Amino acid sequence: MPAPYPFGETVRILRTGASPGRDPRGQPLPGPDESFDLPGCVVTPRAETPQVGGAEQQARDTVIVGWTVYAPAGKPLRTTDQVMVRGMKCQITGEPGDWGHSPFTGTRGVIQFAADRVTG
Repeated sequence: MPAPYPFGETVRILRTGASPGRDPRGQPLPGPDESFDLPGCVVTPRAETPQVGGAEQQARDTVIVGWTVYAPAGKPLRTTDQVMVRGMKCQITGEPGDWGHSPFTGTRGVIQFAADRVTG
């Protein structure tokens, strides 16, 4: 079944538009808010296992580092976007992947991206 998923989650893409110019001190002015909601997404936790200790130690030390989001196609996502997932501000990590069209049905696939927590 193609996205959007009827029981999926809504994530908010946080985007700032191009700077309209510079202030009197030469600093860029903030651009307009171009944020938007993406309803019908599948959000799954993404984990990493630190390479410390033996295999038994690694099995216990799995850490959730962010989410993998499968979003409906149609809105272009940028690596410079941030995203609100489950109330947490995240950075889009890497290039969002477009699954394209199904060779069997011709239906449009999802856009997949990694969302990592913003710290600091």
